Amino acid sequence: MLEVSAAMSAKVLERFPAGAPRGSWPAEEYAAQRRAQGEPATVVMDLKSDAFLVVVPGRDED
Repeated sequence: MLEVSAAMSAKVLERFPAGAPRGSWPAEEYAAQRRAQGEPATVVMDLKSDAFLVVVPGRDED
């Protein structure tokens, strides 16, 4: 998770295992809910942990 945050400068909101039942897209559904609330949520795959991550762009804290 730290590698994703560092490489993409993104904040991970939620993690979902990749083994969801066929036809089930919990990460995409969660991201869609966040987008409906005004957050630019995106789903990415973390191959090391075999999980889908819902991320938003990181904010500069300078």
